[in-house]
Amino acid sequence: MLAASGLLAYRSSFANIAKPIGLQLYTIRKEMQTDLLGSLKKVAEIGYTQVEMAGYNNGQFYGKSPMEFKQICDDLGLRIISSHSGMNVDNVAKIAEDSKAVGVEYLVLPFLGGNERKTLDDYKMLGEKFNTYGTVCKNAGLKFAYHNHDFEFTLIDNQVPYDLLLQNTDPTLVSFEVDLYWIIKAGYKPLDYFAKYPGRFSMWHVKDRDAASGKFTEVGKGNVDFKGIFAKKAESGMEYFFVELDMSVIPAMDSIKISFDYLNQADFVR
Repeated sequence: MLAASGLLAYRSSFANIAKPIGLQLYTIRKEMQTDLLGSLKKVAEIGYTQVEMAGYNNGQFYGKSPMEFKQICDDLGLRIISSHSGMNVDNVAKIAEDSKAVGVEYLVLPFLGGNERKTLDDYKMLGEKFNTYGTVCKNAGLKFAYHNHDFEFTLIDNQVPYDLLLQNTDPTLVSFEVDLYWIIKAGYKPLDYFAKYPGRFSMWHVKDRDAASGKFTEVGKGNVDFKGIFAKKAESGMEYFFVELDMSVIPAMDSIKISFDYLNQADFVR
């Protein structure tokens, strides 16, 4: 825990940072493993004010109890918005309880295993399962969301599975965290989905795509039209967004600073 004087120094140094820019901590997963507190301090120093976790295991977050991890983030002025966690019908209630204790608003399912998504019927059943997760989260005082990759857009019997997930889930129970990189990589347009399913995309992963290689790059250095996408944030239902970079050729801390600086200076980010 930071001393009171240290906390005041941190918060006062961010007084000129008005934009609520979030970071998915998966981006700095290696750094978090070797120096948890130092890494989070650096995130705060860069100017991020919100974080999304990806470190839940057996009742702990990054090896800390929910209250311990929450206190660390509170001391640094970092608001924990959401948490990525694998889950099933047997453990979702426990994960939701722990996630509520750490102070998150959203519990997010980040991935589907290959055996879960072979057929259209699989995706229809997943819609029912997501509704169950959403109900459990609602009862725990949380919200549930699903995060996409690109496999949800691979046609099955000439249908887009991602649409089935949107069509077969209750909007009052299930939100979607749209990963801008993956949906574009799959050959689809975020704006088309915002228009087709308005209000369903409560969170975004803001991730850029190198024009030449198609690989991940720092936000602002690729060819994703963030200005056009942010112009439709109200239609999408976006409440929060998080910078994420799955892999970086430069040190991750340098990468997240480049991305933050771009977004913090962008006139389309409010």
